[in-house]
Amino acid sequence: MQQKDMRLLLVDDEETILHGMAWYIEKHTTCFKKVYCATSGQGALDIIYKHHPDVMVLDIQMPGKSGLDVMREAVAAGVCPKTIILSGYDTFSYAQQALRLGALDYLLKPCRSTELVQKLESLVGSQEPVVEAPSDAGNQIVKNAIEYMKEHMDEELSQMIVAEKVGVSTSYLSTLFAKKEGPGFSDYLNQLRIECACEYMQDEKMKIYEIAYRVGYRDEKYFSKVFKKVTGKSPSEYRRGMGIR
Repeated sequence: MQQKDMRLLLVDDEETILHGMAWYIEKHTTCFKKVYCATSGQGALDIIYKHHPDVMVLDIQMPGKSGLDVMREAVAAGVCPKTIILSGYDTFSYAQQALRLGALDYLLKPCRSTELVQKLESLVGSQEPVVEAPSDAGNQIVKNAIEYMKEHMDEELSQMIVAEKVGVSTSYLSTLFAKKEGPGFSDYLNQLRIECACEYMQDEKMKIYEIAYRVGYRDEKYFSKVFKKVTGKSPSEYRRGMGIR
């Protein structure tokens, strides 16, 4: 579909905000052939079923059906537009649910009209626009992921498993880790496991292969390789440095 044929749906129960957005978008971008407006969740669904908009800017808190209800029903029916959430609520649970339902962005009110237009143009012009959530929500997602990894250190862990447990996509979790922790997910997980292994090293009774297993490595040679990469020493050298043989 050509950009000029794209249809946009704006949903907000505050009519002043709604019509202000519609006016600005129609005046400052040529991406959309048609802009529809809805002031309620049910009104949004009626437009989705009748006109099949390609993109939707959606408020979350509305009387009756919320924005999340709209997304759930549209997703279940297989007709959910590409969605940007525009909400006054900087709440982790809202952001998490919206992302799980497939929202491509989460903007907080008040949002500059220029920023919204830029996001829309980026979304229309790209198959996979950059996904962002409120910083507090992103921090909480990373925190939950790290807590899960610490609690399940001896189990099989992958980016896909952890992302599923915290309710986001693997690509989004990877983006958050790179942005908030520096190392990517895999490097961070290895670092976390080796830090835990170093604590176990203080127990003289534990064999190195037992420690490797405790922190999630089933191959002692691979564990030793990762350990040396992180600490600069092999497990045996590390222990000797602690006075343990």
